Formats: sequence, C-alpha cells, structure tokens
Amino acid sequence: MEFIGNKNYWDEKYASRGDQPLSPEKSLVENAEYLKNGSVLDIACGDGRNTLFLLEKGFTVTGVDFCDQALARLKMFADQKNYIVDTKQVDLSLANSLEDIGIFDNIIINHYKLREEQLANLKNHLSDGGILFVCGFGSKHTVDAKVRKEDLIQTTDFDEVQKAFELIKYAEDQDDRGYFVTYIFRKLK
Repeated sequence: MEFIGNKNYWDEKYASRGDQPLSPEKSLVENAEYLKNGSVLDIACGDGRNTLFLLEKGFTVTGVDFCDQALARLKMFADQKNYIVDTKQVDLSLANSLEDIGIFDNIIINHYKLREEQLANLKNHLSDGGILFVCGFGSKHTVDAKVRKEDLIQTTDFDEVQKAFELIKYAEDQDDRGYFVTYIFRKLK
C-alpha cells in the first residue's frame, strides 16, 4: 500500500526540510497521559516529531519508517539533544513487516494507515494493558492530490482490533490541515 506519496516523494520532502523538527502531533500531546510508562513503537515515525516528544517525556522509543532520509534526520535531532533512539528502516507496505519488531508498552501510529490485518496483529506486539494510539485523517477529510479516499481512517478499520482491545477514547478534530480522528485503545489482559 502506498500512503500519501511514494518513497521518492518522501525522500525529497525530508531532504528539503529545515534544520528543526516539526512540533509533535497536537492529539498526542493532549493525550499523552493515556500512555503506559515504558516503551513506545512509533510506526511511520518520519523524522521524529512524535518520537522526540516521547523521548523528552522519558519513554524508550523505537521509530520505524521506510524513508532513510527521515530516519537520518531523526537520529540527527536525537543526537542534538543527547537522546538515545532506536530506529529501523521498515517497508510497512509488506504484510509481515512488523512480524519480528518486538513487544512494547505503547504503539503510536500517526498519519499512516496500516492494513487491517497489520492493525489486528499489533496485539502481539503490545504488553498487557498496553496502549495503541492511532491518529490521522478521518472519513470526513476532503480527498485531494495527497490524501486519497483509501488513506482515510474508517471506524470499520478497527473491527478486528476491538476483539483484543478496548476503546478508551475517541476524538475528532479539524484544523487548517483537515479533519482528524484519534483512537486510543488499551490491550485487554
């Protein structure tokens, strides 16, 4: 699955960005108290705006992305702040790409839509009581050249997830970038 552009698009985007990371996702900042202390897997971490925020909050973070330019920037930003971060280059378009990723206390997915089977499999990568945080363009977002209909997060995307998780918070938000949804799940014990 290709999400909001291909590898060349993202390589060029990160290569042309300035020397400062973007601010963390507003929804993550506002809902950080839901996260379980410990480790975080940041899926599709980009150049680390959320990873850096979580490191600052004392979490141990592993960031995964398919773009080597993004991961290099994340390492640079982390080094500037003397943070230790684990990064892995992962092609999330492959169905089994997260198979051997490990177990974490939290998994965050921001502005990326995993396949439903990948989402359902995340239960195998979260500790008991672990948190799955998903934020991105919701079904009410206006489709455009960068965000396709298949990129929008639908309630039905979580049908399988809800067999192993409880939804503890759902939120909708709209700003100048578009219409967003946030789902926060806790893994059942």
